Amino acid sequence: MVIGLLLAGVALLLVGVQMAATLAGFQGPLESLAGDYVATPKSASVPWAGLVLAMVGIGARRRVIALAAAAAIDIVFAAGRVLFGGALTVGNGPTIVLTALALIAWLRWHGTERRNALHAAGLGALLILATKIGDTWLHFTASARPNVWDQFALTTDRALGDPSWLLGRAVEAIGPVGYNILHWVYIELPVGAIAVAIWQLRRVAGTGTWPAHYLVRTFLTLGLIGPVIYLLFPVVGPIFAFGSEGDGFQVGNYWPNTLPALGEPQPMPFDEYTPRNCMPSMHTAWALALFLHSRRDIDGGRAPWWLRWGGALWLACTLCATLGFGYHYGVDLLAGAVLCLTVESALRDPERGWGWFRVRLVGGGVIALAGLLLSYRFLSVTLATYPLPSGIVLVGVVAALAGGYYRTFFVRPWPSGDHDGESAALDSGVLDSGAAPSRSTGLHANGRPAELLRRTGR
Repeated sequence: MVIGLLLAGVALLLVGVQMAATLAGFQGPLESLAGDYVATPKSASVPWAGLVLAMVGIGARRRVIALAAAAAIDIVFAAGRVLFGGALTVGNGPTIVLTALALIAWLRWHGTERRNALHAAGLGALLILATKIGDTWLHFTASARPNVWDQFALTTDRALGDPSWLLGRAVEAIGPVGYNILHWVYIELPVGAIAVAIWQLRRVAGTGTWPAHYLVRTFLTLGLIGPVIYLLFPVVGPIFAFGSEGDGFQVGNYWPNTLPALGEPQPMPFDEYTPRNCMPSMHTAWALALFLHSRRDIDGGRAPWWLRWGGALWLACTLCATLGFGYHYGVDLLAGAVLCLTVESALRDPERGWGWFRVRLVGGGVIALAGLLLSYRFLSVTLATYPLPSGIVLVGVVAALAGGYYRTFFVRPWPSGDHDGESAALDSGVLDSGAAPSRSTGLHANGRPAELLRRTGR
């Protein structure tokens, strides 16, 4: 019944968003999805990311068959498009094979095999559908908020040293090779996320057991909450509001070489098609989540070096790209980091329940995010007038939340009294020490008996 209600809810959401998009005159999620099946896919990487994620739920032989079939279908569609003068791209094959996998598992498979396949296929499909709905939502933000608050963000950014202008000049200086590397990392964030998710879920097909928490849950939750804030604080970014991409709506062509001299910041009208998708920086939120989940394996053991270094480099490159391409202000990144830490605090280690350890982090994160947004809007001039103490306070808010998260889920993973009616054997440990404290046998969140759990955060 729960699965049926979820499917019905997703279907109604897709239809509702499609109808609204049709009335507004732009492409909706169902039109975009139809293109993935029979026309030109909107993205080449997202359908493949969805299919690869679905592979964690089936055995090795079926993975080979599914991936080979998707590649063959993609080759046929791509050749047909090129033959008729269309774009050389891919994405049809994985969409078709993912759908076929779900149908075959539903109709022909049974038991754990069926459950794992449907669970994984559902995650892959949600990743694709969330991207479709997100693209449509960006159009809504432009039409719903004709005025943008970039002047407030820029003024507040003076307290942080105007990092977008600094990184913008740095990206220009590193040349085309560095630019292309940063650009690939920026646009292919789903690829990095899938690499981490596959590592976390690699044992699902063999054991039939899903971890209580993994990266995909955080990604989808962030994608559900973050875009709502776009409407509360509409911002288009430095390269649009103060640079060459403003199409006549910009204050001037300042970014990244000259800082505009602003007086009292004011809302400014902007076009009807540029998304108001800067505050908070969702790329920062997602990349930080990827970094956090690349630290540890799901059993609490230390993740392999290539995953830890990959997560750190992906986060660093994403932060440089968001600022260096002129897509975000520094204050956007602070808000994105707070959003990520708040969501992660709510989702991580669900078997520990909701004690004060979690309430204070989630509540503190909500208060911190609200406080940041209100200060950007109503105290921007004050913050810019006293940049040093203001910058310390703004960064300190994020650092305090990060420190609380680290101590709760990495240094002290099972404090006494966190879990109702259950004692915890606590060993000391640090983020990358490799040690993993243990606790006595209990129940998983799904109610099945659990072996001895070894967890220090993941």
